[in-house]
Amino acid sequence: MKANEKQYPVRLPSPEELEPFSESAWIDVVRSMDEVYNELLQYEVMLEQKNTDLEESQQFIYSILTSMSDLLVVCDRNMVIEEVNHSLLAFTGKSEQELKGAKLGSLFSDESGCTVAKRVIAGLTTAPANDVELQFHTKDGSATPVALNFTPRISAVGKLQGVVITGRPVGELRRAYHKLREAHDELKRTQQQLLQSEKMASLGKLVAGVAHELNNPISFVLGNVHAMQRYTPRMKRYLDAVHNGAQKEVLDKLRSELRIDRILDDLAPLLAGAVEGSERTRDIVDGLKRFSASDRNEFIEFNLAETIERSVHWVTRATPVNFRVLMEVPHDIPVFGSPGQIQQVIINLVQNASDATEGLPNPELRINADINDTEIVLLFRDNGLGISDQAMNKIFDPFYTTKPVGKGTGLGLSISYGIVERHGGKLLVSNAPEGGAEFKLCLPRSIQS
Repeated sequence: MKANEKQYPVRLPSPEELEPFSESAWIDVVRSMDEVYNELLQYEVMLEQKNTDLEESQQFIYSILTSMSDLLVVCDRNMVIEEVNHSLLAFTGKSEQELKGAKLGSLFSDESGCTVAKRVIAGLTTAPANDVELQFHTKDGSATPVALNFTPRISAVGKLQGVVITGRPVGELRRAYHKLREAHDELKRTQQQLLQSEKMASLGKLVAGVAHELNNPISFVLGNVHAMQRYTPRMKRYLDAVHNGAQKEVLDKLRSELRIDRILDDLAPLLAGAVEGSERTRDIVDGLKRFSASDRNEFIEFNLAETIERSVHWVTRATPVNFRVLMEVPHDIPVFGSPGQIQQVIINLVQNASDATEGLPNPELRINADINDTEIVLLFRDNGLGISDQAMNKIFDPFYTTKPVGKGTGLGLSISYGIVERHGGKLLVSNAPEGGAEFKLCLPRSIQS
């Protein structure tokens, strides 16, 4: 004790002066302590759960960063690198310790890259900047172009905190694009092969009808040619007599005997018939060529009414004799498109109607046309049993068919749908109120390729 300090005696209260502490007060103290302890336990459990969630989130983010094949750089607004992923480390050959805290410009192979990156980051607002090509240092010491996407990191108050940069070497992008283009070309070739296969399948169904159609004009031509062939020796005999200077009496007798006048009268109709038969044969062959040709890109102006008539004629030649097609269409419906492809669509629709009504006492298909200022609508309505709900949802799917094995490829309606779509039109299907299926073919009045 210091000299100048005073000592004051401390008097403790006597036991008699202390207020008695009741038992109920002790119970309240113990209860309060239990409540505090429970709250502490709950708080600890909550902290452990949050810590577990945080560890799982960090592990999840780490697994994403590890599995990313694209290069990833996260930097602040001053272009200081804050985070990188394993793909970037493998690409540059640098360690995480070397890159974190370094400037973004250390990744680029020249100063221009740093200048471009700085300008891009300075111009970021809320929208990303895509496909910025910059030269990166790689682990082998070379410079490799990388296509980068800059995405801003915005704070809760709308300020720019930094930027997330993802990228992929341009060489990889070019290889991926090349593979994609090859796959697209292969898909187009396969699609064209399917189109041709379905054309030939449809043509196979029409062979009998087309053969019968060709037989008539060819037989007509052959008959006329055989008749002219029989006339040839008599004409030659008469002309030889004329050239040899025979007397008029001899020539008149020979002319009567050989019936030269009758031959001359027959020549004109025989030749005209042969020409007509040849022209009909030519038209049929032209129609076959147009139908089977690979004319996907051939868009010309043609008469849709003639295509409908020819298609119906071909199909009905190969269908049961009691199958009737009633057409109510104008004689002239000019459209612009591919006549072969549109003919394939119509043949498929007519053939499907024939198959759907097979076995009925009076199978029938009605074709009506409704033409307005903007489009041509063709209705194909049969009197069959209609289409089930299950088939209705899949009827345009490739390889889907309700026909027995060997009778349908399942490609006809699918390819027809694609053809009409490429022509800027629509192909719709429904069940008619009075029964039977109804296909609606809609084509624009002016079809552009």
